Amino acid sequence: MDLLNNFWQLFLVSAPWLMLGLLIAGLLNVYLPANFLNKHLGKEGFLTTVKAALIGAPMPLCSCGVIPAAIGLRRAGASKSATTAFLVSTPETGVDSVSVSYALLGPFMAIIRPIAAICSAIVAGVLVGRDTDRQQTKPTADTQTKISCCASKTAEPEVKTSCCDKPNKALQSQSQKIRQAISFSCNKLLSDTMVWLMIGLFFAALVQTYVPESFLTQWGSGILTMLVVILISIPMYICATASTPIAAGLLLSGVSPGAVLVFMLAGPATNIATLGVVANELGKRAVFAYLIGVIGVALIFGFLTDYLVMEFGFVVSPLLGEEHQVLPHWLSFVCGVILIALILRLVVIALQAKRKVTGKSIS
Repeated sequence: MDLLNNFWQLFLVSAPWLMLGLLIAGLLNVYLPANFLNKHLGKEGFLTTVKAALIGAPMPLCSCGVIPAAIGLRRAGASKSATTAFLVSTPETGVDSVSVSYALLGPFMAIIRPIAAICSAIVAGVLVGRDTDRQQTKPTADTQTKISCCASKTAEPEVKTSCCDKPNKALQSQSQKIRQAISFSCNKLLSDTMVWLMIGLFFAALVQTYVPESFLTQWGSGILTMLVVILISIPMYICATASTPIAAGLLLSGVSPGAVLVFMLAGPATNIATLGVVANELGKRAVFAYLIGVIGVALIFGFLTDYLVMEFGFVVSPLLGEEHQVLPHWLSFVCGVILIALILRLVVIALQAKRKVTGKSIS
């Protein structure tokens, strides 16, 4: 029962952020011009990777919400390195997690955390390398749903400069775009991500149920502590904001600031659901590059944090106050119910399609 209860609680906590990620991905798919992505995020290279990392860093999306958003970017034309950088920097930090870090851990951790997250994203993106198969995957029907608003307005030849330049039909056009974005998010995108999301939540519930909170506190500091933190964080499913109160608790228990930083970097970025999506969308080689970039930079900044604290006396103190929820419970519950309904709808559609295929093969 504890396992099921923890799974349900994790599902409720993740549901609002997942739906936000789906919505952002759908809006990007509809509103963001393909030439914008091709210009800024479509090429491989260091500058493109930096841009993607900086775009993702301030966004308030957790590890569950960034998955559909990153897939939306990829399928709209973003390169592998840009997608990877966005996929790393977004869950590791954000404007919300920085403010919570300042409140709970002090200004030093609030500064070094986003710096480490951006560096981690850049390194992981660069390590992914050139996108050799991008030309093969880009033109398919599934990877490009919208391209531009002109594609859906071919029946209106009287357009002068753009199919979007019709004031009398602007409202109808916007409504149609929003419906298109929601349809894309609730159908194709959710269908592609829901299996790995459920697997990730299940493993996170296993860790939460069977790994005691005192397990990490016995290690204290050093490379062994950081490696144990990484091994524990891989199956976990936690966002940057939610990881901060846990980090404060670890500090109170005697875990070093460097190991705490490693937890806050590796936890949101290396969960099983994210790794599964990376393998499906970017290739199996990208998984190793992804892990090397995230884990390597996390360890480097972990040692750097401990060194700076010891050498210069930076204060890292847990300022735990009253426990509070990031989002109200009623909102998480409503989003959870809606998400269950959407998932069940996709399951029913898949079963009906399978029955039709089976029936045709029998006949």
